Amino acid sequence: MSELVPALLGSRLLIERADDPSAYFALRRRVFVQEQGLFAGTDLDDRDDDPRTVVLQARGPHGELLGGVRLGPAGPGADIGWWTGGRLAVDPSVRGARGIGPALIRAACAYAENAGALRFDATVQSRNERMFRALGWSPVRAVAVAGQPHVLMRWPIGRIARLVAATKQPLGELVAGMAPAGWVGDDGAPVPDSDLIAACDAILPSMVERDPDWAGWCAVLVNMNDLAAMGAAPVGLLNAVGARDAAFAARILGGLRRAADAWGVPVLGGHTHLGVPAALSATALGRTATPVPGGGGRAGHPIRLTADLGGGWRPGHHGRQWDSTSHRNPAELRQLHGLVAAARPDAAKDVSMAGIAGTLGMLAEASGCGAILDVARVPRPAAATVGDWLTCFPGFAMLTAGAAGIPASPAVTADCGELTTGAGVQLRWPDGELTEAVPAGVTELGTAA
Repeated sequence: MSELVPALLGSRLLIERADDPSAYFALRRRVFVQEQGLFAGTDLDDRDDDPRTVVLQARGPHGELLGGVRLGPAGPGADIGWWTGGRLAVDPSVRGARGIGPALIRAACAYAENAGALRFDATVQSRNERMFRALGWSPVRAVAVAGQPHVLMRWPIGRIARLVAATKQPLGELVAGMAPAGWVGDDGAPVPDSDLIAACDAILPSMVERDPDWAGWCAVLVNMNDLAAMGAAPVGLLNAVGARDAAFAARILGGLRRAADAWGVPVLGGHTHLGVPAALSATALGRTATPVPGGGGRAGHPIRLTADLGGGWRPGHHGRQWDSTSHRNPAELRQLHGLVAAARPDAAKDVSMAGIAGTLGMLAEASGCGAILDVARVPRPAAATVGDWLTCFPGFAMLTAGAAGIPASPAVTADCGELTTGAGVQLRWPDGELTEAVPAGVTELGTAA
């Protein structure tokens, strides 16, 4: 978060996180107690005592305090990605002309989003509603603070929707009509007239170039996850590798070989091309007579997330890729792989690069439903913010719908939502509020039926 503050606005205004907020507290007392009479004696409260509360302050060219605002997680307990802002105060001598209030509001929004917030609220004096609207905030409802009229405002955080739009929404137009009926949007494809399941994934060329051994590992991982989501036992792998030279290809294949050995799946063959830009894709074959569909959910079905919270962020991919698999032994990996096959849910999807919320949107879309995700009930490692965890690739994580018991394993399972009528994904917060995470039509592929 340090890259957000200090922030220079023009050449005469600096916004930074306050190490010592005492001057800001004094300004607040002048504004809210002495000038406006909102509070008697002091406006300090328990939010100021919370060590997680952040104060952003605006200073002029000579270091003078011009204004400040506080923000931080809402309420006590764990930070679940719900932040609130408030106590925006600007010195009376510089109000209006220099845009200090709007600058502080923008800085607070950026700070909250960078801290992993997916909901950011503020209670605003009614006379300031117009300013917040102009900055992109939306009114929620009228409230009272210290007996005076205020408006609860919400900053729209589109992090999940942007991820889905970038990774999944073009699919409908690109591959419409290519998937077999009944398996639209699935992680793997049943091979006609057999009990085989085929899955195929390509690794981002930039990732192959930057981290070839990890790319090789992930080529196996993502295919194993695809088979696991359909309840299929792995049979074999094929791969296609592009590399600038033999040494680089060996690094890619080294990671792939280690992963294949870890999951106990044989490499059946493939293709290697040298003297070309880095590239990697893999195809996996699995076997099941009763594949679990991704679109088998129905409105009213509970949603469960089963996620391996072990491990940590992959170096160089902080906030984007959680490595829960490279430290697991083969027995643990095979146990995780078999969870969906043992549970037999009505629908299942492995969490892909669209993240937990985006993948839930795909399961719901294929099922002809909408979905609600209970943010506070989502299993999450302590090292990940909610914003990062709901939008990253989590290593091993499965979303399932319907009545099915998940066997004990190294992973953690929790009921964390339900399928609903309608479309898209909403986040549900502990106060009962719903915020939109994913609009309708994640892939535009439609339902699996």
